[in-house]
Amino acid sequence: MRPARANAEPERHTIFTPAPHEAARQPSRRAHRERCDGATGLSPGGQPAYGSGVSTSAREAARDAEANPAFRVAARAGYAANGILHLLIGGLVIAVGFGATEDSDQTGAFRALAAAPLGAAALWALAVGLVALGAWHLLQAFAPRHLSVWRRIARILTEAPQGLVFVAIGLVSASVALGARPRAEQAAEDLSQGVLTWPIGGFVLGAIGLAVAGVGVGFVWMGLRRSFHSTVRTPAGPGGFALTVLGVVGFVAKGVALLIVGVLVVAAAVTVEPDTAGGLDGATAAVVALPAGPLLACLVGVGFLAYGVFTTFRARYARLDV
Repeated sequence: MRPARANAEPERHTIFTPAPHEAARQPSRRAHRERCDGATGLSPGGQPAYGSGVSTSAREAARDAEANPAFRVAARAGYAANGILHLLIGGLVIAVGFGATEDSDQTGAFRALAAAPLGAAALWALAVGLVALGAWHLLQAFAPRHLSVWRRIARILTEAPQGLVFVAIGLVSASVALGARPRAEQAAEDLSQGVLTWPIGGFVLGAIGLAVAGVGVGFVWMGLRRSFHSTVRTPAGPGGFALTVLGVVGFVAKGVALLIVGVLVVAAAVTVEPDTAGGLDGATAAVVALPAGPLLACLVGVGFLAYGVFTTFRARYARLDV
């Protein structure tokens, strides 16, 4: 055995560096793994995601619809339609504050629009936009997005009711365009009367009233906290400041109106008098009956106008990424 040479060179360790073409392939492999995880119902970390039981075809269809430019344009048109609807309601509320006897709710706005030139065409346009907006909210609620259980439940509870309401209002607009003349106030009273005939109808109606009042409180909170900024891309400069002011005033005014509606429904449940329940028209009548009521009604109407302008601009600045 020969002794090692003293001047022998130390052993060299070579650090492997992938060739340029191999390095270029690594991101694509990562993307491939993420695609595979999505197809198998796993989150990007490899953990099971809520909603993984939904079929792959349903997930792909939801993603395709969400990314469809035409569908996004229709959703933005829906925001514009919702803004126009609130502008009409605001005008009616102000008119009632000055002594008019019009119905200051959605059906009253639709009937007023039907009496205008080209009213039927405008009603159909509103119907299409509102239904599209409702479909967008439903897509946000149920499209699988690798959310946890509780986040998925919270998303469904916030988005699905909005979607259903917008679809329902859009269908009402279509019915008025076809010649129907519904009255939301009478419908609310009839529904309350039907619910009160149930064995636990009072509790059910009271729970509905509390839910509506809770939504109203939520609108007021969003306005005061300006949390609506998370739903719009606020432009810089004076335009962004004006949009913020419109949002604050509009959200607070709509929240107050919904809070009054909820209180009226709860009062109908407690007194077992369905005639006490009502919608926005009943809330307006309740405000007018207060001391300085006409002035307060006009202020609420101005708030609805502000909300209408804000929602119309939301058609341009809404965040449609989910």
